[in-house]
Amino acid sequence: MPPTHQPAHNSSHPAHNASASWAPPVMTDLPPTAHPITVISTTFTPTNTTINPVAAAAIHFFDDLLDQIPLPRWAIYTIFVAGALLILLCCLCICIKCCCKGKKKKRQKKKDENINLNGVNGKTTTALVQPDVADVDYGSTKKERGKLLYSLEYNAALSELTVGIKQAGGLMAMDLGGSSDPYVKVYICPDKSKTCETKVFRNTLNPVFNEQFNFQISKSSLLKSTVVMKVFDFNRFSKHNIIGELRVQLCNVDWNHVIEEWQDLAEPAKFEEEELGEICFSLRYVPTAGKLTVVILEAKNLKSMDIGGSSDPYVKVQLALDKRKWKKRKTSIKKKTLNPYYNESFTFDVSFEQIQRVNLVVSVWDHDAMTRNDAMGKIFLGCDATGNQLRHWADMLSNPRRPVAQWHSLLSAQQVNSTLILKKKIPLRNKLPF
Repeated sequence: MPPTHQPAHNSSHPAHNASASWAPPVMTDLPPTAHPITVISTTFTPTNTTINPVAAAAIHFFDDLLDQIPLPRWAIYTIFVAGALLILLCCLCICIKCCCKGKKKKRQKKKDENINLNGVNGKTTTALVQPDVADVDYGSTKKERGKLLYSLEYNAALSELTVGIKQAGGLMAMDLGGSSDPYVKVYICPDKSKTCETKVFRNTLNPVFNEQFNFQISKSSLLKSTVVMKVFDFNRFSKHNIIGELRVQLCNVDWNHVIEEWQDLAEPAKFEEEELGEICFSLRYVPTAGKLTVVILEAKNLKSMDIGGSSDPYVKVQLALDKRKWKKRKTSIKKKTLNPYYNESFTFDVSFEQIQRVNLVVSVWDHDAMTRNDAMGKIFLGCDATGNQLRHWADMLSNPRRPVAQWHSLLSAQQVNSTLILKKKIPLRNKLPF
């Protein structure tokens, strides 16, 4: 049995006892060739060997740049954060706008698809064909009134215009039975000295007229005239209902050949286009004195109202305050003339506060000693006026104390009355309920 190696302990040695606080253990059973154990220190020493030199240089440059700015670091960081938030907000707004635009396009596309598929009934394949843009009715209330075939021919040697009414098709049904009794009335504006009518065709929406009408008209007047063709439904015991009309301006017609064409009937004009003459008057307003002066100067080319081809015109000047009849004056009567000259002045007390709510109505009347006077034409200016009438009124207000004169074309009394709906005369102060 081999001898056992025993460690030698000398407990009495003072040095050994003094250093006995800690010592690495001694392995006695190690083979002779084993290497001694190396003790590794657990203390961590940081190093910069893992930092990228480029990043380190960038950080160093950034620190130097911040040091050169004469602001504390917290202020610089605040500015950077605010800028970043502003950029982020702008990007967000752009994204929201793009999203809204995309949604709007989708809605419009869907709407267009709905419009294009209005006629789809699922029964025919032709209903699936998308209509042409010109055929799409975008929610309008336009009624189909039918169409009319007419012809125009002018004989320059005889100064004669021939209007042919050939036929009509697809007319609007005006009777309860789903039919109509159509006829056509033809005349020329603005003269309207002759009116012609076709025969009445019973119970049909596709009448064939084949009638011609001749009108004497000079070449110069031809270029200023309009042919009016109105289709009516005949009623024996009531007013004839108009189905539709055509208005052809003769200045746009090529007279080198006979014109013959179909046209769709349009909604009838509310007011007849006819020349009622012109009137010239001046306006003057003095704001400090509250005085409105109207001078009726003259009129020309008035409409003939008497049998002899003349008239006895006078002019009525009326003020309306808040759409209520207020004050009125009238000129003298000029006998047997269509071009009267007046030069008569009228002054009204109108404060500056009232002038902004006043309308001036100027009307021409034909005086009749035995019967009621007839209205020949009318015009109104003021806060509710438009076009040339409003411009004349504005010129008066912008040029105080200066008379401003202007010619105006007269309109029909019906047209003016429907535009400027006047109430009863303004109540007197002592009759007011307050």
